[in-house]
Amino acid sequence: MAVGQVTSSTRRTARAATAASPVRNPELVPDGERGRYIVRTVEELEEWLSRPRPPLVDDLHRLDGDIVVLGAAGKMGPSLVRLVSRALREAGSDARVIAVSRFSQPGSADPIRAAGAEIHRADLNDDDAIAALPDARNVIFLVGAKFGTAGDEAATWATNTYLPGRIAQRYAGSRIVALSTGNVYPLTPTGGGGPSEEHPVDPVGEYAMSCLGRERIFTHFAGVHASPTALIRLNYAVEPRYGVLVDIASQVRAGQPVDVTTGYVNVVWQRYANEVIVRSLLHADVPPFVLNLTGPETASVRDIAHRFARSFDTVAEFTGAEAPTALLSNGRRCHGIFGYPDVPLDQLIDITANWIDADLPLLGKPTKFDVRDGQF
Repeated sequence: MAVGQVTSSTRRTARAATAASPVRNPELVPDGERGRYIVRTVEELEEWLSRPRPPLVDDLHRLDGDIVVLGAAGKMGPSLVRLVSRALREAGSDARVIAVSRFSQPGSADPIRAAGAEIHRADLNDDDAIAALPDARNVIFLVGAKFGTAGDEAATWATNTYLPGRIAQRYAGSRIVALSTGNVYPLTPTGGGGPSEEHPVDPVGEYAMSCLGRERIFTHFAGVHASPTALIRLNYAVEPRYGVLVDIASQVRAGQPVDVTTGYVNVVWQRYANEVIVRSLLHADVPPFVLNLTGPETASVRDIAHRFARSFDTVAEFTGAEAPTALLSNGRRCHGIFGYPDVPLDQLIDITANWIDADLPLLGKPTKFDVRDGQF
């Protein structure tokens, strides 16, 4: 049997466990039959994503003031809010975590509130709502528009560039960590290890240009208001319900050809990404602290697809041929400051394969990592 292959018995065991398995405490749950690592339920995944590690707890013990998370109901927001809420409790801090979003989906605020965060409902397109935001010494800005932005460029710029200026003025003098994207870099040679933070930016398409605009606006107001700021260029966070690995795995399992024109990617475990975002509050500076947040590998899309095919007892099919360039980032600075991601790529592939094969819930939000013209 090929390395990484899942037997039919393993699949039956994983599916049966999803209905009744309790939330478990170990970092990863070993599958008794093969010793591979799997996550069996949504509850287990949510617990793992929100379980703080000692470096985060130590940093939050040193941080003063409340934390406001803007955009708390997005893909990363709920797990980040729960993570920081638990870490503050473990640090013995009485600081508040205030989660801000419209929370338009029924029940979306409930697990965040249950974790100990305060809920503040607000439409950040409204000036009065921005003025009424709670004061805080620390701000984490997760708001952004990407998908569906082609053909709606004006709204994209309003969200990604104009809104950051309003937030920077509302929280003048506070520490601000703003989530950015590796899309501010150009496509670069796949054998070069990806751009470092000093690499010239050259965004492709209006979405990426508007994200560079976000960085420029936060940088401007950092200087105007002496607001310590960090700009986090993320590329790409993954967990078993969404991300580049889910996109590839879903195509392989469905027998669809995987386009390998964009033949190489960077991915990083979402809890590690959230940890770095929160811990960057202590690195915020004027001018801003800039950080590429990604994994250490330049990962081959073709190789990842073959790994999933072995797990699904099938054969991966492909279309296109690897281009000499891709959207990549070099995470060396991040790993030097915050350590390497605690869940490496091989384990992320295993976890995702088992999740997909057990038909567990997905978010249904493709990353479109293979788009090369910047049109999302």
